[in-house]
Amino acid sequence: MGYQQGLSGLSASSSDLDVIGNNIANANTVGFKSGAAQFADMYANSVATAVGNQVGIGTKLAEVQQQFSQGTITSTNQALDVAINGNGFFQLSNNGSLVYSRNGVFQLDKNGFITNAQGLQLMGYAANSSGIINTAQTVPLTVPTANIAPQATTKITAGLNLNAQDPLMLGTPTVTPTLAGGSTLTTPGATITNTASGTNNDSYTVNFTSPTTYTVTDTTLGTTSAAATYTAGTAVALGNGQTITFNGTPATGDSVAIAPTPVAFNQNSSSTYNYSTSTTVYDSLGGSQTVNMYFAKTSAGTWNVYAGTSTGTASLVGHANFNSSGTLLGTTDAAGVATTTPFAYNFSIPTTDGSSTPQKLTLNIAGTTQYGGKDGVNSLQPDGYAAGTLTSFTIGADGTLTGNYSNQQTAALGQIVLANFSNQNGLVNLGNNEFQQTSQSGVAQISAPGSTNHGVLQGGAVENSNVDLTSELVNLITAQRNYQANAQTIKTQQTVDQTLINL
Repeated sequence: MGYQQGLSGLSASSSDLDVIGNNIANANTVGFKSGAAQFADMYANSVATAVGNQVGIGTKLAEVQQQFSQGTITSTNQALDVAINGNGFFQLSNNGSLVYSRNGVFQLDKNGFITNAQGLQLMGYAANSSGIINTAQTVPLTVPTANIAPQATTKITAGLNLNAQDPLMLGTPTVTPTLAGGSTLTTPGATITNTASGTNNDSYTVNFTSPTTYTVTDTTLGTTSAAATYTAGTAVALGNGQTITFNGTPATGDSVAIAPTPVAFNQNSSSTYNYSTSTTVYDSLGGSQTVNMYFAKTSAGTWNVYAGTSTGTASLVGHANFNSSGTLLGTTDAAGVATTTPFAYNFSIPTTDGSSTPQKLTLNIAGTTQYGGKDGVNSLQPDGYAAGTLTSFTIGADGTLTGNYSNQQTAALGQIVLANFSNQNGLVNLGNNEFQQTSQSGVAQISAPGSTNHGVLQGGAVENSNVDLTSELVNLITAQRNYQANAQTIKTQQTVDQTLINL
């Protein structure tokens, strides 16, 4: 019987050497999972033989068990290289037949499908033109090369600071004298001494109660000052932002009315507004226009807001009102009626490229402040964008394939799925780092990466082979010694047989 045991040992050791050699050969194969030879002893079946008298008849290869431990992950900076960190396999379509792999080296074929080196198509969830992923079924993933459609701008969100110390948009005050008989009163006019003063927007009347005394009435507020002595050539204060000077001798009953003179807005003259800014908006065809916004301070805490295209005419869209703390208190439209949406003005601009016209826009200035300091933009963000071409794509930890477009937009192109199995060692190895489902493995459990017991993905990286070369070289020596020992068993049996022959 020594020959049979020896031969079975030689066969088993040879298989062990084959498995170890295969592991060593695939030490640099991406996604490779090492194998380990598992052996079982053999006994002859005999009904009459007592259990304690059984002699083994050798060994056999029970199975080659795959070791599905995690391999190290190496960055490659290749967009379509993907590494699995944790459980799961990529699902691939081989002309409709599904196989599974841990090798995440992919590329695009001529039709835009994501494939491996053997041309098998990577499976996943598809995304529609709006970037919404359909998880109902898996399909071969593609990278569409079509332009992303434009989106028309409907809202401009602006966060600004309007300088509380900016001058009011007022010209030289209008002076209207009403003189009694015998009066020689004259005036060179009123002078603005503090352009930012809110009292400049009030109307005043200087009343002479005698040739030597006068009072000043703020007709806007309805207040009158105490009588003061008139001195020719001496400035008379009007509020805290302007003065008026008189010459000559007034008569009792003389009066002089002083009224503010608003500056007419002219978008081509920066002297008619305090601050302007602009942004780009897009129409339904992706055509772009520049929209200019202008802000003119008309009184303390009140600003006129104008808007229009850079090639057209800007018009008044409303007013902004601030409280004494510089916080935006409310907004009104051009007619002075509170805006339907707080802090938002509605206006429209014409288009000429065949898109829908006029294009309706909303300017939302919520968050705008009126603090002392420079006028400026804290944030300015219109929605909408032009058409864009695909420039690059990335793969997220959840398998989402995200396209980056030339118009600075991103969109989901699909999602890679992972398949997990109840018994990974029940898979049959097809070569090329591919496995196939069997009844022993159980059905594939398909899910997005990162869910349940499925691993996550790392884009721009690959999973290296999990072969430990040091261990395999030690195993190689052990298998060699086993082979030699079994050969010695046959040699010993040969010596015993020779002894019998020589009797």
